[in-house]
Amino acid sequence: MNTAWFHCFAGTAGDMTMGALIDAGADPVAVMEIVGALGLDGYALTFEPVMRCGVAATHAAVVVDDHSHDDHSHDDQPHDGHSHDGHGHRPYRVIRELLLGAELPQRVRERALATFDALAEVEGAMHRMPPLEVEFHEVGSVDAIVDIVGTCAALEVLGIDRIVCSPIAVSRGTVHAAHGELPTPAPAVAGLLARRNAPAFGIDSRKEIATPTGVALMTALAEDFGPLPAMRVGAVGYGAGTADIPGRPNVVQVVIGDADAMSAMAMRGQPMRLLEVNVDDVTGEVIAHTIGALLDAGANDAWATPIVMKKGRPAHTVHALCDPALAAAVAGVLIGETGSLGVRGTTIERWPQQRRDGVVDVEGHPVRVKLAAGRVKVENDDAVAAARSLGWPLRAVLTAAEALGWSLDE
Repeated sequence: MNTAWFHCFAGTAGDMTMGALIDAGADPVAVMEIVGALGLDGYALTFEPVMRCGVAATHAAVVVDDHSHDDHSHDDQPHDGHSHDGHGHRPYRVIRELLLGAELPQRVRERALATFDALAEVEGAMHRMPPLEVEFHEVGSVDAIVDIVGTCAALEVLGIDRIVCSPIAVSRGTVHAAHGELPTPAPAVAGLLARRNAPAFGIDSRKEIATPTGVALMTALAEDFGPLPAMRVGAVGYGAGTADIPGRPNVVQVVIGDADAMSAMAMRGQPMRLLEVNVDDVTGEVIAHTIGALLDAGANDAWATPIVMKKGRPAHTVHALCDPALAAAVAGVLIGETGSLGVRGTTIERWPQQRRDGVVDVEGHPVRVKLAAGRVKVENDDAVAAARSLGWPLRAVLTAAEALGWSLDE
């Protein structure tokens, strides 16, 4: 899987993101051809090699004709600490129609729409209006539209399948925008981060280092947030902002590589809580009932293992694996059903494999099956019910259901 990891240690902006992808090897001519399908007039898209604090980077710039009716200020040039009012505002419904009507590659259109959807949702909540009626100001200008579609085009030219993002740096202070003097991080930036529960951290700068366009691209398109995922690194690129931040290069870094199946276990897994109690004074029937109750409470799995406790007493450990959000409820069931005086827990990771559910018909009896890579798992309760009704051995029903399950994958 071709993966791009964006390191936003100095903030992020749409032009910086596009510049990083060009710097990593995206063909600028191919990117401009895709953007040209929008049919927008009065702008030029340029890519310039620059240095930022000793780091070689690419600066992407959208130069808008001063005589055009669109805003020639650049929403994604925030690093001088200013943005400017202009005439380039558009309702989201107009931008959406533009994207739907242009002959764009499907994934480019989907990613651009997802980015603008995120912006419209946040802006709509801020202004208490339907997302389609949101009037984009800076983000509605030609240069911001080109930044978003250009970034999505560069992702497509590079064949990026998966996007991961680091925690995003934000600044403090204020920035001048169409609605007046606003705090940084700007309300739209804060809303976008909250919408995805995305990680962020502050640095001591009064320049606007994270713009709505840049943050929208990351929060709308990234599948995950965190450190560099396990991959075979193939390319690295740096996209430059317009000015340096004291103490750090004003760039977005992108690392591109192949995160294939052999590295899956090295990637961050799904966090889970493992809850356990040791009991030496309950019957097997109570343990069996407890396991069922734990599963009913939302545990992903529950089981018991025999142990020997002090003074040689035979006992059991009852385990429950659950989502962290359900840990309190599952722990309550574990304590309540076993009578234990306490529960212990650890945070672990799991890597669930892709699976899908299906239903097969065994002589008129529906039997559920789970389909995974190279395996069909028959739901035992359904098989038992069918065996009783048909008068068959359970093994015969399981064999028949499994054979039918394989046909569902054909």
